[in-house]
Amino acid sequence: MGAAYYIRTSLYTKMANVEAAFRNLHQDLLDGCKTGDQRAQFQIYKLYYKAMYNTSLRIVNDTMEAEDVMQESFLSAFEKIDTYSGTVSFGAWLKKIVINRSLDTLNKRKAVFEDIDSHVSIKDESGDELVRSEEVDVRVEEIKEAIEKLPDGYRIILSLYLLEGYDHDEIAEILSISSSTSRSQLSRAKQKLIGELKRK
Repeated sequence: MGAAYYIRTSLYTKMANVEAAFRNLHQDLLDGCKTGDQRAQFQIYKLYYKAMYNTSLRIVNDTMEAEDVMQESFLSAFEKIDTYSGTVSFGAWLKKIVINRSLDTLNKRKAVFEDIDSHVSIKDESGDELVRSEEVDVRVEEIKEAIEKLPDGYRIILSLYLLEGYDHDEIAEILSISSSTSRSQLSRAKQKLIGELKRK
């Protein structure tokens, strides 16, 4: 496994620890939301709307749809706030709602994932190493633009794995696919991304 894998894993672990430490930072506002306090709801909205909008935009790739998804997700979260157990951060719980609604929006447009033949051989690490060995010297904005041009399935898998920090088991649960399909899609998505970048 390459250095990038270990750096990313270490970063996610540190982020999870920080998140756990501040899990109840806004507990007073969440308690207010549970009683229907609109002031508390507005404060929570202000704290999370930008991040949730960006999460949705990376999936639906349309500013108006992302705005709609974000608004609907907050309404849904406030309606279901009593089901929030506090075992994960509120942001993580809300993000799951946003992702699911974003995927629902995409599914209304068209089928997201390509069919993957049962005989496909999954090469977990070798695929990643091949991708990592490619030397593509581009700016962050060019990468973002290239990701936006990818087919929905590839764009989603890259967003969930690289940008949102979900692992393959979590992605499999979110998208109702197998972990091996998630790995296969990620490997293909990375190769597509590199191809898009090289064309520039």
